[in-house]
Amino acid sequence: MKNFLRTNTLLGWLVFSIALLTYALTVEPTASFWDCGEFISCAFRLQVPHPPGAPIFLMLGRLFSLLAGNDVTQVAYWINMVSVVASAFTILFMFWTITLLGQKIVGKTAENLTTSEALGIFGAGVVGALVYTFSDTFWFSAVETEVYALSSFLTALVFWAMLRWELIQDEATANRWLILVAYLTGISIGIHLVNLVIIPALALMYYYRKKPNQSFFQSILAMITGVLVLGLINGGLLSGLSAVMFAMDRFLVNSVGLPFNSGVWLTVILFFGILGYGIYFTQKRQKSLLSTALLSVLFIMIGYGSYTSIVIRSNYHPPINENDPSNLINYLHYLNRDQYGSRSLLYGPQFTARVTDFKRGTPQYKQDGNRYKIYDYEPAYVWEKDQLTFLPRLGSNQPGHDDAYAASLGLPKDPTDPSRYVKPTFAQNLQYMFSHQMGFMYMRYFLWNFVGRESDVIWADWYPRLGKISDLPESIRTNKGHDNFYYLPLILGILGFGIQFMKREKDGLVLALAFLMTGLALVFFLNAPPIEPRERDYIYAGSFYFFALWAGLGVLALQNLLQKIAQKPMLAASLAGGLALTVPMLMGAKSWDNHDRSHRYAAADFARNLLNSCAPNAILFTGGDTDTFPLWYVQEVEGFRKDVRVCCLSLLGTEWYIQQMKEKADGSEPLPISLEMDNYRKGINDQIMFAENPNVKAGIDLVEYLKLVKENNPAIQVETSIGSLNVLPSRIFSLKLDRDTIQKSGVIAKGMEPFFTEDRMTWDFGTSDLIKDRLIQLDIIAQNQFKRPVYFASTLASANYLGLKEYMQIEGYAYRLMPFKVSGATDGFVNTDLMYDKMMNKMSWREMNNPDVYYDDTIRGAPVVSARLAFYRLSTQLIQEGKLDTAKAALNRCLEVMPDRSLPYDQVSVSFIGPLMAVGEQSKALQMAQTIMRRCDENLNYYYATRGDREDIRMNLFQMNRVVQQLQEAKQEKLAKSYESQFEKQYQRFENRFVESE
Repeated sequence: MKNFLRTNTLLGWLVFSIALLTYALTVEPTASFWDCGEFISCAFRLQVPHPPGAPIFLMLGRLFSLLAGNDVTQVAYWINMVSVVASAFTILFMFWTITLLGQKIVGKTAENLTTSEALGIFGAGVVGALVYTFSDTFWFSAVETEVYALSSFLTALVFWAMLRWELIQDEATANRWLILVAYLTGISIGIHLVNLVIIPALALMYYYRKKPNQSFFQSILAMITGVLVLGLINGGLLSGLSAVMFAMDRFLVNSVGLPFNSGVWLTVILFFGILGYGIYFTQKRQKSLLSTALLSVLFIMIGYGSYTSIVIRSNYHPPINENDPSNLINYLHYLNRDQYGSRSLLYGPQFTARVTDFKRGTPQYKQDGNRYKIYDYEPAYVWEKDQLTFLPRLGSNQPGHDDAYAASLGLPKDPTDPSRYVKPTFAQNLQYMFSHQMGFMYMRYFLWNFVGRESDVIWADWYPRLGKISDLPESIRTNKGHDNFYYLPLILGILGFGIQFMKREKDGLVLALAFLMTGLALVFFLNAPPIEPRERDYIYAGSFYFFALWAGLGVLALQNLLQKIAQKPMLAASLAGGLALTVPMLMGAKSWDNHDRSHRYAAADFARNLLNSCAPNAILFTGGDTDTFPLWYVQEVEGFRKDVRVCCLSLLGTEWYIQQMKEKADGSEPLPISLEMDNYRKGINDQIMFAENPNVKAGIDLVEYLKLVKENNPAIQVETSIGSLNVLPSRIFSLKLDRDTIQKSGVIAKGMEPFFTEDRMTWDFGTSDLIKDRLIQLDIIAQNQFKRPVYFASTLASANYLGLKEYMQIEGYAYRLMPFKVSGATDGFVNTDLMYDKMMNKMSWREMNNPDVYYDDTIRGAPVVSARLAFYRLSTQLIQEGKLDTAKAALNRCLEVMPDRSLPYDQVSVSFIGPLMAVGEQSKALQMAQTIMRRCDENLNYYYATRGDREDIRMNLFQMNRVVQQLQEAKQEKLAKSYESQFEKQYQRFENRFVESE
């Protein structure tokens, strides 16, 4: 076809424009939850994020942030635009990839295509590209600051480059494309390592080009070679080379007396010297294949060289400096992601296994003076032999995971040892891999994208699921995340898969291998545990990309079918393209409302509200990613409340983070920690066992105990097979108070003085082991002595409050530790004057009352629950104090800023009914009761009909019961009796299904 290439180029830029406009209109204007706040903060100031880092992404983010000028509130928007632009370019190269694959299916060059054939190919490109544009997972990543959008772009670019390489006949020119692919692969390492998994598919593509007439067995060998190349790059060139550097440095420093990093420079010189000589030698001898291979290694390393920026920036000690990779030891830990641990893949223990012995494992080094010194050995656990298995899919021993495994497989308790479950069989091990890991944690995500999604509630099913047909309750019908694509994208993909294998079997194998490597192979490698903090569909975006290529090629299959029926090529091409185009149009229309984040400020406002809950110069303990990273964003980027020192407990068990807490940060003084580095290095005091000593059963002074820990005093140690270990000898702690200083400081608010009667705090810590982050929490509290306000975020797990709840005053979204307790206040106590001022005057909930703004399950979780719970605690305390008008104002404020129409009533809202009745808002209370009862009844009918989750059923029963209880307390007997009958009917169904079966 004349002008095919020109039209192909223009149409590519057209779909690019559609994608760019879509994502630009729906991008979040500020930080999102999870890793986004961290990445924005690190990109803006070139800091060091969680391992293994993303230096290329951060540098691009920094460039885009400059477009914000002096307005720091626009920084997040412009860094989000990195994902927008990268995603649009992904769609551009995806279109060109599909048209290249389409030409191969038709079997003609661009010049020889008929108009109908060209029209079919263009239709395939447009449809496939737009199917991926509007797919759930890709769109989600395209409108926030995460690495997956840029990672998808590199995947699309590399795959397109290999297809272009296939077309080039001149070997020298073709080799340049291979070197480009190698360089792009190296660059992709600086974004996300998941890009490497398509290497086996690229190897197969290379093999078919060089050896076109090969058997299936030889194809398998080519795939295995590709897997070996993947392993060589990931394990050899990356972490392996760094390990060689450390071994060389250790030798030169300890044995020769050279300064630190001498081994690094020597290894770099030797590596590139040998590589350079190899390139020179092979070119001189005209060994083209070997020369290209060595040049590819060189360009991979040039791309990988972006990691030097991580080391450089770490040495400037920025506020966010995760793992502190400023020296070779920490850099190795950073690169190997040591803080996340590892899971056995091919052989290892089941979750029911017990440790029978400890042995010395890998030595742990530290820099001591001008030498490397071994300070400890990582324990090598010896497990019960009969509990070891091949392909251990049930191996996580994290808290709660045993119960989750058992529930998934129906495992009973071991009759000989009731403290654990019976050992799962190998068949059950495989069952879990296929049903949970490959089914629930991959195929469910795949079908979200190409069939539909039940809702945006965490762990929601795909929809519409065959065999799970029932009337949908209002909570699902009105959920913006409820999407139904009527299987159409899936059907298109299957048609495309079929036509490619029929017409171009080898291309089909390449695409299938790429699809499997970015999907099920990753599932196998990651070996997912039974409990995850969030959905993980974003990991498999590459797999969905390759299936969307087939969805595009499905247009050609449809065209062939219509042509056989109509016998008119142009009509068939037009109809196929037109009919198929309705599929991405449907996807875009259905998915727009649950991907449009254009007016969403929830993460930034949640962080501001949490910081505004704190007094000046406070110390704030937070839990993990969800509540910590937005705080980092508003402090590091917007410069908001930098006086508050945020202390993340999920990181406080690491030596590098503890050390950073002991250093001054922007606007915040160091935290008072008495323990030294040798007390909290990796492997030291990670978990101090509880072993009660009768001599101190009544209690132990916290300051004295910390002193004994610091000294490694034998008085608190026991002997084990790996040496002496510290223990916790008592469950009762006490802390002496300086009453005069505290009274002068103004810590005790007016009206609370009568509670401050003791000169010592005494509390029950419990009998659990003392893990390192809680040890440091206690050290901070002991050394601080109320010089700085200490707060605990309300989102923490109960154990992180250290048994101190009776000493905690609720102030907004956080609990403040006080030097006195209110007996019986097991969930803290409220100072209503202080709390009212903060909740009514210091908080912001922008657009939370706008029903057109999309709020997903993450936002409806901790951010909304924290706010509603704070208003509930405030209003109920005000009612107890007889301040009904003030309580009414607080309740109405909550209903005004977070109304049901934008944020549906939840498990906290249901408890507002009683307080509303108490303050005279009877109509609002009864309307709320009616709404909640109707929804819960509908939900339960649906769950029973579709074998819904037990916990979902429990939550709805709880809400119905709370409605009945509050109406009874408010003397609304008639209505309470009616609702009680409704509740008892649903509860009887619950008992029939669950209780009797037990």
